[in-house]
Amino acid sequence: MAGQFLITVCGPTASGKTALAARLALDLDGEVISADSMQVYKGYGIATAKPDKEEMLGVPHHLIGFLDPREKFSVADYVMLAKEKIADIAARGRQPILCGGTGLYIDSVNNNITFDADGGSDPKYREELRAIAEERGGQYLLDMLNNVDTDCAKRLHPNNLSRIIRALEVYKISGRTMTELQRESRKAPSPYIKCYIMIDYDREELYRRIDSRVDDMVRRGLVDEAREFFSHDDYPTAAQAIGYKELKPYLDGEEPLAECIDRLKRETRRYAKRQLTWFNRNEKIYKIHADRTVDFEEILIKAKNYIKTCRNSD
Repeated sequence: MAGQFLITVCGPTASGKTALAARLALDLDGEVISADSMQVYKGYGIATAKPDKEEMLGVPHHLIGFLDPREKFSVADYVMLAKEKIADIAARGRQPILCGGTGLYIDSVNNNITFDADGGSDPKYREELRAIAEERGGQYLLDMLNNVDTDCAKRLHPNNLSRIIRALEVYKISGRTMTELQRESRKAPSPYIKCYIMIDYDREELYRRIDSRVDDMVRRGLVDEAREFFSHDDYPTAAQAIGYKELKPYLDGEEPLAECIDRLKRETRRYAKRQLTWFNRNEKIYKIHADRTVDFEEILIKAKNYIKTCRNSD
């Protein structure tokens, strides 16, 4: 075998990837490694949709809820930890399964990408950029980045300030774009035999599932979780999680709860659309088309059959 066989269950929020990954792990003697940039933080399980014990089906899940929300956590940090977990799981004779919706994490692990090898750091410049963002907004910084690294800017959202600022910082220090550095980092071959799977709902059904999921999150206590979250003023990175900022106007007494919930649904649908844009660029992803009429067991059978095909073709 040319490398470690790695199954990746990816896709947009509310597409059912968590359930599929857990069931595959149960049936294939595997363990799941989360590829979600917000699930790494301790607490706040409702907004970040962390799987509970029942959803885990008794299967070990890794890189979930281990980091204090005050701590910074980079893509490079994730790649290092994920590779360690993959190696450990494989060494014990079990099947590693990467599962999540953070495309950058998934691609970086599967393609053996290293970040910021020559980037360096400039804390003072970072603070200057943050001050600009506070005054003029994230779109202004994204436009700055677009002037020097269009490819990188196209992949980022104006709200993703940490990555926009990092890309500008790297360019200022090194004179080289993040895209250049990432392209060079891909020269090292991947140590994995890759098998990507995604449950692919049509847009209308996916949005229905998202709306239903948000309603369930609210029933389970999302508002109280958000209130507790905002009692801390030093959670900068975790504050990016969809589910808190949309509820803040209600918690501040500025808007009715129903309006904030509607906004949360809209923002979650927009996030799912960005996830789909990312994953649809990867032609190696096997898409299992589904709608309300498709039973989960059908999806599972198709996933297992594709995994067999991947194994037999390596």
